[in-house]
Amino acid sequence: MPTYLSPGVYVEEVASGLAPIAGVGTSTAGFIGIISLASLSPVASTKTKSKKDPIGDELVPTPPPTVEPNPLAKKGDFIIGDDQYSVVLQDQKKAEDAVILATSIKVGEVQLCTNFSEFKKYFGDFSTDPEQNILAHAVYGFFRNGGTRCFVTWVKAEKDIDVALDRFEAIDEIAIVAAPGVTEKSTLGKIDIHCRLLGDRFAILDTGEDIEVDQEKLEPGGSKSTILGNSDYAAVYFPWIQVFDPITNAPKFVPPSGYIAGVYARVDNHRGVHKAPANEPILGAVGLKQEISKIKQEPLNQMGINCIRNLNGNIRIWGARTLGAGKDNPDFKYINIRRQFNYIRESIDEGTQWTVFEPNTPELWARIRRNISAFLTNEWRKGALFGTTPQEAFFVKCDAETNPIDVRKLGQVVTEIGVAVIEPAEFVIFRITQIVTEDKA
Repeated sequence: MPTYLSPGVYVEEVASGLAPIAGVGTSTAGFIGIISLASLSPVASTKTKSKKDPIGDELVPTPPPTVEPNPLAKKGDFIIGDDQYSVVLQDQKKAEDAVILATSIKVGEVQLCTNFSEFKKYFGDFSTDPEQNILAHAVYGFFRNGGTRCFVTWVKAEKDIDVALDRFEAIDEIAIVAAPGVTEKSTLGKIDIHCRLLGDRFAILDTGEDIEVDQEKLEPGGSKSTILGNSDYAAVYFPWIQVFDPITNAPKFVPPSGYIAGVYARVDNHRGVHKAPANEPILGAVGLKQEISKIKQEPLNQMGINCIRNLNGNIRIWGARTLGAGKDNPDFKYINIRRQFNYIRESIDEGTQWTVFEPNTPELWARIRRNISAFLTNEWRKGALFGTTPQEAFFVKCDAETNPIDVRKLGQVVTEIGVAVIEPAEFVIFRITQIVTEDKA
């Protein structure tokens, strides 16, 4: 305490004891592209002629020339490029290495992109290669619909997706994971497990392009759906959407996951992660692979397959359920509730790191209660929690009851937190009746 020698008024600054908890980001996506390099094939004939343009800066993994082979090629060689830019190599390994060099990003390497121009710089523009083009459309759709940051990588085959997921594991910022166009159940299972284990991210999954909606045997994980069973850390969307393709200068069907991730980001930024990312337009979508009616959607919605529908000319997301619709865990039937819990848990985790190795005393318990209560009060004021008062919206308990001597002997501090989440109004029901009036005449 300072010593005062002269009469007067003194003002002292006293620490509040609060260590504010800041909310973590929820809209950064991680995209995994599958570029198999299967487009590299030996040259069978050299009878026709072609342009002799050298390989250019815009070269991306594309199939061999479909119009005219490079005149310098001979049987058994490999051609990289298209009819405008091409290079001939005699060895397949060298050809694959050349493709990787052209993307400037090696297999499994992760690159942060904050706009589509950065993506083109590292991974190439829209392409005639169908696999690379799927990735390009996904990232483009992400930014078109409101996304601002994403991490992108690519692997040669779906079986190699573990490499990409291992790299994503070290990037704490990622909150959404998608592998556009991937529909193999075992691969989707790896993405789901990745999200479950980390507990701070959510998977957006695609279905196959040509699933029949009106068949009775359509079930999650079935041979036609090629998706998982139940998971509250993932959501699946159906059908594929139609967008404009600058390569063919015509409409093209693409998997929706990249565009959906952008909608997630837009809703998070404008309304908050507690708002269900549904009844939202998909910007850039002009049509659907299959038209879904209310009757056809009913069984799909019950299975947790979120439909994309054309409603009065607007392509909208018309579902907000986790995969399996909460059959294994009813508390997390809706996407926004799972993602909100991820957000709250990760925010508290990062915001209370200062407590580690502090003296385990009632003073520490009180500071924990104050900090977490302040954070949840802010969430309640934003409309993210249900209740007319903070006491109705949440509770935080950290005291001698949650931390008896046997718990303290283990070096643990236990805090119990309860929150009242807001469920989306999925079924809006108006009961209309006729009023019968008496004739007073």
